[in-house]
Amino acid sequence: MSALADDKAELFPRLSTGNPQADIVLGGGFPSNSINIVMGQPGAGKTIFAEQLLFQNASADRPIVYISTLSEPMSKMVSYVQRFSYFDENKLGSEIQYEDIGPLLSSDGVSALVPWLAELIKSRSPKIIVIDSFRAIHDLASSVPETRRMISDLAGLLSVYDTTTFLLGEYTSEDIQRFPEFAVSDSIIQLARQALGTRDERYLRVIKLRGSSYREGQHAFKITDDGIQLFPRLVSPRIAATYTPRVDRTSIGVSGIDAMLDGGVWAGTTTLLVGPTGSGKTTIALHYALEGVARKEPTLYVNFQENPAQLARSFANLGADLDAARTSGLEFMYASPVELQIDSIVVGIFERIKGGTIRRVVVDAVGDLISAASDAQRLHDYLYSLVQHFAVNGVTSLLTFESGSSSLGVLSAHEQRFSYMSDNVLAISLGGEERTRRTIRVIKTRNSAHDPVVRQLDISSAGARVS
Repeated sequence: MSALADDKAELFPRLSTGNPQADIVLGGGFPSNSINIVMGQPGAGKTIFAEQLLFQNASADRPIVYISTLSEPMSKMVSYVQRFSYFDENKLGSEIQYEDIGPLLSSDGVSALVPWLAELIKSRSPKIIVIDSFRAIHDLASSVPETRRMISDLAGLLSVYDTTTFLLGEYTSEDIQRFPEFAVSDSIIQLARQALGTRDERYLRVIKLRGSSYREGQHAFKITDDGIQLFPRLVSPRIAATYTPRVDRTSIGVSGIDAMLDGGVWAGTTTLLVGPTGSGKTTIALHYALEGVARKEPTLYVNFQENPAQLARSFANLGADLDAARTSGLEFMYASPVELQIDSIVVGIFERIKGGTIRRVVVDAVGDLISAASDAQRLHDYLYSLVQHFAVNGVTSLLTFESGSSSLGVLSAHEQRFSYMSDNVLAISLGGEERTRRTIRVIKTRNSAHDPVVRQLDISSAGARVS
């Protein structure tokens, strides 16, 4: 970190969320001494997000106070938090203190909140205050002016003291324009959940963050035993001032295909392999991965079609020793298409290549990602960003894509869309009446000569070869 960055961090300290990925999205975390709103529908993960932050920042110097209003009973809230790995019972009652102001609000109204909170701040000097649910307080207010006065007094109180405040609530997008707390807040974090088939997808979005840069858009997350696991939206890498591409060729590993590509594909490029079911795409992908192992190029094989046992059998059919291949640098990433979440897969691939050791990547097949995606444009943007990171990191990739047509060289609209982001496109077709006949053709290569002739592709127990 530079001296300038150190000075900036000292002048404008940040509060960690307890989640490294969420801190990345927030540009380093929440600004200290700020008022923050965490909004979302019931069950979106607001309480888990807040409690994970509390246990991360708990220390013996100053306490953290979690205030319940008219939402869940305090006993139930404490009972549920014990189920997560970040829970530490030694911090309860001292470093983390729970208070219930619900009965006082019910009897005296919303005007009781600020005086009660002022007394708490003076007596305990908490470094973090969480009010859950702040949205419920609106239901007790007798009028809009009363609510606005309370919010104004609350903001004035919190700005005087050295404390960071989080207001949790079941707000909707329309509430942002209606309720005064959004005007005085320094940040607004939205947690959302939407049904997709038999499963739910959850997203975090930063709507507002004063005086700080942050990563825009929707960031998928899952709720695990460790709390919230976030997958920051992948963005394209910055364009370097100087860039020297690799000028070596990478072998596909299939006899005859390299010759069609003038000796192989350029290192650091992406190849899209298109073909119908049973055309041999996975077999070629296996050859490509094994060729990487043979050339001592660590390879990541991402697969959705076959489970690990089936994939091991496929490698064995090609005469490969899977244990030896793993030792030599072959890594696997498998996800069932039933539970496939594109954010976790794409970000997972990015995290693997970020280490700088992976030289080859296989994704078999892109079509499964399309089926799992709730937003086609979002998937396209993710894959485009991922391919750009491949190029910057010198990773040569092979993506398989199942076509709906057996006609050679005829790409569907989906295929054409993904072909634009690829440097090379190979198309396989199926034909023949009495006997299956496979043919392969180079649709395009960038900055390279190639064979325009349609060639016969043979698939046997020995694997694939072009004759």
